[in-house]
Amino acid sequence: MLPPKRHLMLFSGRSYPGLAEEIARLMDTQLVPTRQVTYANSEIYVQYEESVRGSDAFVIQAHAAPVNESLMEQLIMIDALKRASAKRITVVAPFYPYARQDKKHLGREPISARLVADLFTAAGADRIMSIDLHAAQIQGFFNGPVDHLWGLPVLANYVSEKYDTEEMTVVSPDAGRVRLADMWTDRLGSRLAIIHKRRDPNVANTVAVHEVVGDVEGRVCLLVDDMIDTAGTICQAADALMERGAKKVIAAATHPILSGPAAQRLNDSAFEEVIVCNTLPISTEVEVNKLTVLSIAPLLAQAIHEVFEDGSVTKLFQ
Repeated sequence: MLPPKRHLMLFSGRSYPGLAEEIARLMDTQLVPTRQVTYANSEIYVQYEESVRGSDAFVIQAHAAPVNESLMEQLIMIDALKRASAKRITVVAPFYPYARQDKKHLGREPISARLVADLFTAAGADRIMSIDLHAAQIQGFFNGPVDHLWGLPVLANYVSEKYDTEEMTVVSPDAGRVRLADMWTDRLGSRLAIIHKRRDPNVANTVAVHEVVGDVEGRVCLLVDDMIDTAGTICQAADALMERGAKKVIAAATHPILSGPAAQRLNDSAFEEVIVCNTLPISTEVEVNKLTVLSIAPLLAQAIHEVFEDGSVTKLFQ
């Protein structure tokens, strides 16, 4: 007997349909027509308008604000696929929700990143695909395959084409991003510097001193991070580098959350350019003039193709 023919189907939530449409176009396919309704009491309803039985389903959702609403919509989409007999369901979440709550800092705190993984499992997901997890250990929260993709190749190719990497120093904005900065130096062949924040113990949420470890004077400094949220840390780091004689400062981050005062802070900052990927929709009230947005859709399209064909996702980064 011949094995049953497999067929790939792409589904999109309402948080960022533009990214899903770009992925579908690159894969020469179309998104499955879906009826998605939010009722007056805020409950979400989903119905697929064609058969999904036996399909290899990829559910694409960008978890932008409001995060809880986009997460719940994706869970309902997964549940609908499971009950409609989809063969395999893959969660495609370019920005993993609640990723920063990956461990307990104080007593009586949740580990919400693990809770999200449990919710995906309970809904019926077989696999998760995400980009630049805030902490690598999140991969172990899900009892199934996790394809952890990197935005670094997309960002690094742009940086190396536009700037002279021989006069560049890659800078980690804090101690937690040193490993990421080290990967950038391997990719660009540049020097490494680290910014150490020292806080005033008598004043909450206030950075007293920025200590820069490394050679930054007269150099083009590239601040790297996995996300830019309110932009407070990275803008203060840029000021510290300029005070220490940096020639210019640019930033590269995968996820442009850009909440609260982020847009205005970036416009007022010392940055020459801020480079991000389109893992999240950018909908700030103030336009960010220094912002360059690179498309992550080709990387996601290639990864989805490799997963569907049982190929290697790792080879995309070698």
